[in-house]
Amino acid sequence: MAKLILSCLKFILLYSTIDAVFEDQVGKFDWRQQYVGKVRFSYFDAHVQGTKKVLLATENNVFAALNTRTGDLFWRHVDKAGPEGNIDILMLHGQDAVMVVGNGRLLRSWDVNVGGLNWEVVLDSGSYQAACLVGFQDNVKHVVVLKKAIISLHYLSNGHQKWIENLPESDSVDYQTVYSFGNGEVVALGLVPHSHITIVAYSVEDGEILKQISLDAPWLSDIQSSCALIGKGMLTCVDPASLSLHMINLHSEAEMTQIPLQSLGLEVSPGFHPVLISSQPNPARQPLSEFFLQLGPERYLLLQLNNGQIVTLRDFNPAMLVSFATTGEKNVAAVMSPKNKTASSLNLFSAETGRRLLDTTINFNLDPNGGKPEKLYVQAFLKKDDAVGYRVMVQTEDHALTFLQQPGRVMWTREEALSDVVTMEMVDLPLTGTQAELEGEFGKKADGLLSMVLKRLSSQLILLQAWISHLWKLFYDARKPHSQVKNEVTIENLSRDEFNLQKMMVMVTAAGKLNGEDTETNTPTDVLQSVFLCSSLFFFFFSTKLFGIDSKTGIILWKHYLDSIPTNAVFKLMVQRTTAHFPHPPQCTLLIKDKDTGLATLHVFNPIFGKKSHVTPPALPQPILQSLLLPLMDQDYAKVLLLVDDQYKVSAFPSTKNVLQQLQEMASSIFFYLIDSSQGRLTGYRLRTDLSTELIWEVVIPTEIQRIVSVKGKRPNEHVHSQGRVMGDRSVLYKYLNPNLLAVVTESTDLHQERSFVGMILIDGVTGRIIHEAVQRKARGPVHIVHSENWVVYEYWSTKSRRNEFSVIELYEGTELYNSTVFSSLDRPYAPQVLQQSYIFPSSIATVEATLTEKGITSRHLLIGLQSGGILSLPKMFLDPRRPEIITEQSREENLIPYAPELLIRTEWFINYNQSVSRVRGIYTAPSGLESTCLVVAYGLDIYQTRVYPSKQFDVLKDDYDYMLISSVLLALFFATMISKRLAEVKLLNRAWR
Repeated sequence: MAKLILSCLKFILLYSTIDAVFEDQVGKFDWRQQYVGKVRFSYFDAHVQGTKKVLLATENNVFAALNTRTGDLFWRHVDKAGPEGNIDILMLHGQDAVMVVGNGRLLRSWDVNVGGLNWEVVLDSGSYQAACLVGFQDNVKHVVVLKKAIISLHYLSNGHQKWIENLPESDSVDYQTVYSFGNGEVVALGLVPHSHITIVAYSVEDGEILKQISLDAPWLSDIQSSCALIGKGMLTCVDPASLSLHMINLHSEAEMTQIPLQSLGLEVSPGFHPVLISSQPNPARQPLSEFFLQLGPERYLLLQLNNGQIVTLRDFNPAMLVSFATTGEKNVAAVMSPKNKTASSLNLFSAETGRRLLDTTINFNLDPNGGKPEKLYVQAFLKKDDAVGYRVMVQTEDHALTFLQQPGRVMWTREEALSDVVTMEMVDLPLTGTQAELEGEFGKKADGLLSMVLKRLSSQLILLQAWISHLWKLFYDARKPHSQVKNEVTIENLSRDEFNLQKMMVMVTAAGKLNGEDTETNTPTDVLQSVFLCSSLFFFFFSTKLFGIDSKTGIILWKHYLDSIPTNAVFKLMVQRTTAHFPHPPQCTLLIKDKDTGLATLHVFNPIFGKKSHVTPPALPQPILQSLLLPLMDQDYAKVLLLVDDQYKVSAFPSTKNVLQQLQEMASSIFFYLIDSSQGRLTGYRLRTDLSTELIWEVVIPTEIQRIVSVKGKRPNEHVHSQGRVMGDRSVLYKYLNPNLLAVVTESTDLHQERSFVGMILIDGVTGRIIHEAVQRKARGPVHIVHSENWVVYEYWSTKSRRNEFSVIELYEGTELYNSTVFSSLDRPYAPQVLQQSYIFPSSIATVEATLTEKGITSRHLLIGLQSGGILSLPKMFLDPRRPEIITEQSREENLIPYAPELLIRTEWFINYNQSVSRVRGIYTAPSGLESTCLVVAYGLDIYQTRVYPSKQFDVLKDDYDYMLISSVLLALFFATMISKRLAEVKLLNRAWR
């Protein structure tokens, strides 16, 4: 009996911890796309004949394997972000992939079949320089790692260190690279810039120095960018100053020989630094005697080192990219050459002779909305007739990967730029042609009765035609096998659904990113209206790429690549016109600003089709300080974008006569502010009728004590349904709904654990009045903040308790509302009531955002992106500062939860179940046509889209709703009513005859 009771208890405990989604719900309303980032190293898995795997190591510290048939992930490992997880080098031998991680901190070996870790060792301290596999007698058994002052040899089987030696004269000599030729030696090359080269040879067996020589090289400044190993230990370097090649045999102590390029009949393009490209297919053997010499942006020469003489095998001009590949005993060279502006061709050539191989041409059409080819990865294989075939993976400047197969078939394309999304917006889809016709049915007021009747008849005919065509399509598809029915989403068939759940996701990505910092944009304010711009991330780029993605399926519908972007640019995406103003097309504007000079440009485009707009944006000759998206519209229903330059003068886009007149009329009610975080200064300005500005307030925060971290305003499309909350005594506590309220987060400059703090300042953006100020002692960032309605929630790290904490601030006007019709910051004589409470959160946080619905009736939830990849939907009621410690009758009436300092994480609150989002950086929320539904997009290394229902689906019938039962009951009741009515009439008639 006791065993039975114990089994029952175990079952109950296990059952209470189980949480899942139904099988038919997975992927029905959500999708996830996984990315790896910009590729740094890539190898094709060739240890098994016919393998379909390519290994990638990326700049996002990701090591992954892709299926070459589909481009999907076999497996993926995401390392720590930043320098600690940086992949210094990737080497492949057989089924082992060896890499050095974290600037020489770790040495790892992976099994490429399953992606499992074979072993991991911690290396001795020192800055990483180079590494290579070491072979001897056709066997590769070791790996050597070169650091700033030491060199170490490790076993490839278990990572154990065989020997470690100090590099001679490491204080003055900069050792940059290491080589192995399969002869039992390891050669380290060092350099004293513009002085001499040091060559040190070590024995593989015991680490003994076999040879150490120094050669004068006053022309050499860097070995890795100027030198390559060719043939039997021949170190070849190129001198761009004298336009010559310098060669030395590392096996002998001969002097370095100089070969002028002119003596070979070669000319270098003016201003171009020649580049050497060599290959060593097998670490246990010598490198190839053939190598490429790049003499210009589109000119490569295939050269061969033969008995100490350099022979030109072939001149490729023009050529975009070159690469070597090996299969069996055959070595080939792949060359990509441009055919025209939109196409290029790939060909294979014999590396030994330079002869082009027959039937190896692949035609590659360049994407006009993508970047130029940047890298070429070639997989060569032997066909049944012993001919060489090959597959190619092309990497472009926009980080896209395209896999090609003969005779030019594109197998798949991966848009890896989407692993670095900067900002995004969701735009409503346009109406269908039928819906557009119905919109025009009502016509103009001047239309007569006859014309209105004719329009109504034509609209009904159009609806009848659309209904018949829909029925025919259903009948036609029903006759086909299920696998042949295609429901592809294209731009042509995109249209708004009944509940506006399907939208266009416009994403701005960071192709060519250098680094990034988290700052806040300035937020404009208005006395009468809520005119706020959300904060965004400022990144530095070489270029950027825009994407239009269907929110329902995740299919990329359009893309647009923008190059020639300043290297220190910031971006802001704004929707100036939605699809609600038919027949005017929707319009988005991307502001691109150089952070150093302040100069900016505008890119105006159609967010549905991705095409550049016919509207010409204005030229901006002056540096831009601020951009404001006003609720004012021109005659074409485009919102006015206000730009403030460094002279504090204002220009508008669009700048029509009607717009300028509206600005002059509303100038007194348009306010904005600027932030100078370096000086700790916040300044507020007002617009004058002559489109100049006037300084009206200034707040200075002492920078020697604290610094401004971020500023957060309210979202412009946020709606508040209820002005107050009903108390337990039936009175109303009215919310302080200030649309111009700014939440300023500060952090102490003193990083000491006992003196650090996080500050929260609530400032009115119109008057500069400080509404409330709070300080969290012994705390530090990063601070994540959400500002909505009458509350502010922010998260920080408590250095005293070593935990993450949430603090919530709510503002109320009291039991009496000062002005129920309009809010004015200039007419607020009383300070609001402030309530504040803190809570403990048991997990680290990456980002926080609040849900958003169309009318604001639905309860608010906080969407918390965890470092573990989960997206948690936390009800706002758990972060209520009015939660009582002692339960009273009034608190029960208000359904207040008793106060508990710890916030528990429930498994049913995760909206992405097992679909983890790696390195989530941001969460975007948008309303749908259903009040109960909020659309959510989480982006980071991955992209995840889903729907959340904070108050359940109160306005939609459930999926398992029994329509047949309800219809049968209604029909039965209808017939019962008719029969009863007939029987009652007969009964009354019979009674009348009696």
